[in-house]
Amino acid sequence: MSSENKGLGLTIYSEVNLQDVQYQKHLKKIRLVDAARVGLTVFALLCGFTVLGTSADTLAVYNSTHLSGEFHLPLWPDQFDLRPTIALVVGSSIVVFVNIVSLLFSKVKVLRNQTYVHTPLTFATPFVSFTAVMISMIFFYAVNSSITDDTLQSWSCQWGFASMSARPHFSTLCNESRTALYLSVILVPVELIVLTIAGYQSTLERKSISAPSPRKSGSPVPSA
Repeated sequence: MSSENKGLGLTIYSEVNLQDVQYQKHLKKIRLVDAARVGLTVFALLCGFTVLGTSADTLAVYNSTHLSGEFHLPLWPDQFDLRPTIALVVGSSIVVFVNIVSLLFSKVKVLRNQTYVHTPLTFATPFVSFTAVMISMIFFYAVNSSITDDTLQSWSCQWGFASMSARPHFSTLCNESRTALYLSVILVPVELIVLTIAGYQSTLERKSISAPSPRKSGSPVPSA
């Protein structure tokens, strides 16, 4: 009888250890997925800052160098559309804001412990960023395809060869406009990947919550 009890105790102890190992592997997977999500969020934030900085600078240069037709020295055409650049400024502003919020709730312990807020934000912030970038890209290309009105990018790149000793420096504006556009294009798949990872992480966390907590390895085993 004593040997049977010992055998039963060893079996229970082995099962508990196996559950603990599986549980720790599951937690490790969650941490790796979370690290990947946070890393891509930081990358998206840096891209958003760059897009915001370059597109806002081109817009500021235009506003400071644009003259009305009465001066007869136009640097910019009368038929001019600023909406593509404004779309990049607005879209990147949203990307920067929501990614900062996401990082705060991911890294600040007090905020991260608010599960009822942190969990929905993990999925909502990349969704908002992805939507903002997609809308700005669609709007940019829709307006930029016009053959009648110039945009800030088309006009500055058209005259980018001109050497200028003072603003607006069309070559610089052209490079900034292209940088903002290319990084915005990159942000589309990046935010989509972050959104996918966030969904996968949410699934893992739900499984972790629903799974029974394993007994600690030091917990007593029934004695003979």
